[in-house]
Amino acid sequence: MIPRMSDKTEDEQRPSMRERRRTAIRTAPRVLSRGGWRGTLRERLTGLTEAAPEVYDLDEPADIYGDGVVSALERRVAELLGTEAAVFFPTGTMAQQVALRCWAARTGNPAVALHALSHPEVHERHAFSQVSGLRPVTVSQEPRPVTAADVHGLDEPVGALMLELPLRDAGFLLPSWEELTGAVDAAREREAVVHFDGARLWEATEHFGRPLEEIAALADSVYVSFYKSLGGLGGAALAGPASLVEEARTWRHRYGGTVFQQFPTALSALAGLDRELPRLPEYVRHARVVAAALREGFAEAGLPWARVHPEVPHTHDFQVWLPFDPEVLAEAAVRQAEETGTLLFGDGWDSRGPGLSFTETGVRAAGLEWTARDVRDAAVDFAGRLG
Repeated sequence: MIPRMSDKTEDEQRPSMRERRRTAIRTAPRVLSRGGWRGTLRERLTGLTEAAPEVYDLDEPADIYGDGVVSALERRVAELLGTEAAVFFPTGTMAQQVALRCWAARTGNPAVALHALSHPEVHERHAFSQVSGLRPVTVSQEPRPVTAADVHGLDEPVGALMLELPLRDAGFLLPSWEELTGAVDAAREREAVVHFDGARLWEATEHFGRPLEEIAALADSVYVSFYKSLGGLGGAALAGPASLVEEARTWRHRYGGTVFQQFPTALSALAGLDRELPRLPEYVRHARVVAAALREGFAEAGLPWARVHPEVPHTHDFQVWLPFDPEVLAEAAVRQAEETGTLLFGDGWDSRGPGLSFTETGVRAAGLEWTARDVRDAAVDFAGRLG
């Protein structure tokens, strides 16, 4: 029996925190980090319709099983990363499984060394072992990027070393250039191939001070995402040697990833490469301004303990840690938006023990409009709502 509205309790009639947050993100006049993916269907379709004619000839036939606009996207990615070829995948989870499965067949070793906080270990329900016959080997559990010492310390042979750049669950951290080349060299010494989980690799050029092709050249293969940094509708690419890419196409078909038509996703990815990719260094630089202003605002508000991690962001995303439970922080964030029209923190908060929580935030196009004073004032107002 479906209850009538009058049968529901007052709590059941009240909008949930998730609904309130979504409304705040959509309607607040000022939002620090408002990703385009949060838009309505109408907004997303309108944006794609406006951008598509600028990136591809819409009088060309629609793609069929990966030709046309999808092939054009693959060529563009290979050119940007300086690889022989690239292949489109509907998801990064599939792209990386296929890449490492192909490498395992070539090396004869299904063991993949990766960080304990890497995406396949934390967010993919053990897909490597359950689906692809790969055997994850933890190279480090420390909340920092993998080092040469970590690789040298492995107590068994591995066929591949997978490095997530940046390491999202440690705070979107990137190694120094010397640390990265050291880890890669250590893998080579162990006769292991190197694969970059570069879902957000597009953002790394400012930190490394090097172009994408020089960064990608360190690895034997690279995966990149089209929605995490570029605002696309989805999709990913695997880039590397032509022979690996051709083999990956075969496995993509076997995994069910050769989709009949993907032109909306491909067009949105091309638009992201044209519109967002050139702006990412600016986002990273302004994220550093925002991070410093948050620290100053929290200090001015007299919070007993607050942390921005890393203090100087490596990408345009970073973490904010505060000494309160998630429910308290979520309520303060949404109430600030509802009462002032300013949403400082639009993502949820995760607990890391009693009275300690963190959220992820960052800077995109909307965030460039925030001055350091804007951020400090918003941080002081937010802190005042914590009670």
